Amino acid sequence: MVSDGIDRLGFLIHDVQRLIRKRFEARASGLGLSSAQWRLLVRVAKEAGVAQARLAELLEIEPISVSRLVDRMEEGGWIERRQDATDRRVRMIFPTEKANAAYADVKSLAGEVYEESLTGVSAEERRVLIRVLDAIVQNLTDAETSLEKMKNTEGAAA
Repeated sequence: MVSDGIDRLGFLIHDVQRLIRKRFEARASGLGLSSAQWRLLVRVAKEAGVAQARLAELLEIEPISVSRLVDRMEEGGWIERRQDATDRRVRMIFPTEKANAAYADVKSLAGEVYEESLTGVSAEERRVLIRVLDAIVQNLTDAETSLEKMKNTEGAAA
């Protein structure tokens, strides 16, 4: 059997993600936030006013873990919680000026790491890479949505 390398796809994607994360963390270590805090900061900077429960979904961590993380970041002056105007039970998370300034640094560091990781990859190859990864995400998102719809339909029929 001739392999085109597709059997290694999952391992390659995982390795790339792990190596990029490690390189980024090494560069960002002087900024004083953990990896989990950086992930939260980036999400909040991109989606100011995100509900704390939604943040847990986006970060794929338990709500109690997000709550603790938000507590620490709020104490550090990185974010602030506000009550939702229409539902007092919902806590909205907003970046502070300190977080917005750090986000600019994070974007710059990430750009450096991406450039380093793509050394020797042509502009056209980069465009193809992004298109292919976007297609994979879309295919898997569509499949996940279809599975959830089937589960909901089966549950309603029972």
